[in-house]
Amino acid sequence: MALPYGLPQRCLQAVVACWLISAVLSFVSGGCSLVLFAYLAVVALPAVAIYSFMNVDPATKAVLVTGCDSGFGHALALHLHDLGFVVFAGCLMKDKGADTVKQLDDAGKDTGRLITVQMNVTSDAEVATAVETVRANLPPSIKGLWAVVNNAGFSTFGEMEWVPINVYEMVASINLFGLIRVTKGFLPLIREAQGRVVNVASMLGRMGAYGRSPYCATKFGVEAVSDCLRMEMKKFNVDVAVIEPGNFIAGTSLYNADVVKAQSKRMWDGMSDEIRNAYGQEYFDQKTEVMLSYTTAGVSDISPVVNAMTDAVIRVYPRCRYQPMALYELFKICVATHLPEYVFDAMFL
Repeated sequence: MALPYGLPQRCLQAVVACWLISAVLSFVSGGCSLVLFAYLAVVALPAVAIYSFMNVDPATKAVLVTGCDSGFGHALALHLHDLGFVVFAGCLMKDKGADTVKQLDDAGKDTGRLITVQMNVTSDAEVATAVETVRANLPPSIKGLWAVVNNAGFSTFGEMEWVPINVYEMVASINLFGLIRVTKGFLPLIREAQGRVVNVASMLGRMGAYGRSPYCATKFGVEAVSDCLRMEMKKFNVDVAVIEPGNFIAGTSLYNADVVKAQSKRMWDGMSDEIRNAYGQEYFDQKTEVMLSYTTAGVSDISPVVNAMTDAVIRVYPRCRYQPMALYELFKICVATHLPEYVFDAMFL
């Protein structure tokens, strides 16, 4: 049997906490820090292990996942279905008969536990219809909706002077306001189940990145909304978890070379002559090439993200934040959030 997600890290955190507590107590009381550490560790490590193995029964739970046409959402919907959950897969392209949606429909044919739902998260009408579809198709034995995984997202690039305001608005309408719209629509069902909301943010929700302000702004917003909602939902025993993936562009279809080239052309064509002259074609093309290189960079195996999402859904007591990313990316966030800005700029800009 595979170890629960994050068990080694949780055990390491417990050991560090025990050591710090024992050091403080020994300093105050004059006792032996090694003995105190041993006592604390004997209690803490089994408790962490027990906590890590406490899962809900998937056969009694239903989950909604948005953005299931491809990438993380598609993989997560299939994985949760395999575990035994009733899965409602929100798909933007369901009404257009997309092949990936047909794959989900085929996977759920025999069990009846994987149901695709047309959902454009920017549409009030489609989200409202999705809520009623979920209500109508919940099995009688299942109370409410155990989890909403807000995975749908969109990405773009460009320096602020290059990006039209309507593009900022469009990215926000999907990544931020779409997430809020879906969450508000399904919260009554989530409260009924005393379940959880799982929001997909990004490492770029914790730090800025050159030429990514439209995306970063929305993911910072997701972080803030999630923190506020976590506080507000405690009285209903509803959890809120945030997933902060690192660079998995190579493993998803969210961003590819054709998308970057199309976005680049629209930006250049939409600029005024003044802005074009200020930056120059050569500089603009260089930045486009950098963005093109990102489409094949990073990790192509998306299983760390899917596993983190799954843990947030299946764990009785989920973490508040999951960070499936490389150590370098964790280090970069640490520098961005804990050291002066000039240090970050000198190291990474």
